[in-house]
Amino acid sequence: MKIFTIAILVNNQFGVLNRITSMFRRRQFNIHSLTVSETENVEFSRLTIQSEGEEVTKQQLINQLYKLPDVVSIQELDPQVTISRELMLIKMRNSAATRGDVRGAIDAFEGKIVDYNRESLTIQLVGDSRKIDNFVNLMKEYEILEICRTGVVSLERGASTIRRVTNL
Repeated sequence: MKIFTIAILVNNQFGVLNRITSMFRRRQFNIHSLTVSETENVEFSRLTIQSEGEEVTKQQLINQLYKLPDVVSIQELDPQVTISRELMLIKMRNSAATRGDVRGAIDAFEGKIVDYNRESLTIQLVGDSRKIDNFVNLMKEYEILEICRTGVVSLERGASTIRRVTNL
């Protein structure tokens, strides 16, 4: 199965998120990542969903999503022409024995310490999912206290926008 990312522009209405995720559930797609926010226009919200599935089933899912009345536009995001980022906050045990190694990794991954105290330090890291995963794997050698990730946000490169194909 192939991982894919789709952006869905929807009317900013109560219950839309539930209807969209229910469609994924009915089609038996597991959602790997989901981000939702208002857009430059408060009338619309944008969902960015990363999932996994077969091409034929994915197309059926997209066709069914287009039938939902609040869906304005859907765009499958090609990783070759898309800028994708994720934000992670990771809380690590602050120990004198490992502090130097952890700080070296933070610098190497262009992270930032956003909270520092005697017991723990919280690191902010922004990048593509692979970068975030690699940092987490490296930190497993130390004591991770907690992780929170936003999910993927993506925009297509250039002047093209999700509004180019609409369902109005």
